[in-house]
Amino acid sequence: MAADIAQLDEEIQGLDSLDTPQEEKKPLPARIWAAVWPKLGAIALALGIWQLVVLSGWKPEYLLPGPVDVFAELWRRTLDGSLVDAAFVTLQRGVSGFALALVIGVIVGSLVSRIRVLRAAFGSFITGLQTMPSVAWVPLAILLFPFSGEQAIFFVVVLGAAPSIANGLISGVDQIPPLWLRAGHVLGARGLSLYRHVILPAALPNFVAGLKQGWAFAWRSLMAGELIVTAAGQSSLGHSLQISRDLGDAHGLLATMIIILVIGILVDSLVFGQIEQALLRRRGLLENK
Repeated sequence: MAADIAQLDEEIQGLDSLDTPQEEKKPLPARIWAAVWPKLGAIALALGIWQLVVLSGWKPEYLLPGPVDVFAELWRRTLDGSLVDAAFVTLQRGVSGFALALVIGVIVGSLVSRIRVLRAAFGSFITGLQTMPSVAWVPLAILLFPFSGEQAIFFVVVLGAAPSIANGLISGVDQIPPLWLRAGHVLGARGLSLYRHVILPAALPNFVAGLKQGWAFAWRSLMAGELIVTAAGQSSLGHSLQISRDLGDAHGLLATMIIILVIGILVDSLVFGQIEQALLRRRGLLENK
């Protein structure tokens, strides 16, 4: 049965590929440049606007320094290792929290999407949890874990990300054509086999979108948690933001914000973007450039 489904999948990919416009494959340097130059242009435009705002005198430079001074501070903190250590601690928290949220989101999404009574009971509840601002979980986390800032931050990250992942999977399952499920039944797929060979592969595009959204919520929740909750003996990006604000250090604050932005862009481009492109390419919806 698995072999039949795999063969059917390959034939469908082939038919989709016939409808996809085929372009001549470009050399690797040309492909890298085509992917990089729009991002470089956007960065140059953002820096230009930032410098123009500074030059306009809207705020004094000790409150809003220019990009040259901020990048000099960023370089200094990178060399002394303080920013690298803080980024490592924050990333470690983000990845571990997201991993647990992924497990919870997949289990909850799989059950709620296929069991009618659970869908009626928890469908709206999950959406409600997803729309809750991350910062709203922080006071409860502090009450539950008064002596462990680390656990409080972990709690906020997991609750921020899991509902988005579950909702992405539920949405993906909802959009599976009934014909595919009937075809799976005809080919003998039942129970876990139906999930393995039909439901999860068919729901992948929405599930990946849910993962991206889940990571975004996890990252925001992590920043909210680190800004408010302090873990003893550990410096983090959120904690650096708080310290810079307390000391009126605008250079350090903006340098830390740049690192947070860069990490967000890199994770989106190098992890979820690559997964998304591989998925589209496998389905014949993206030419092999």
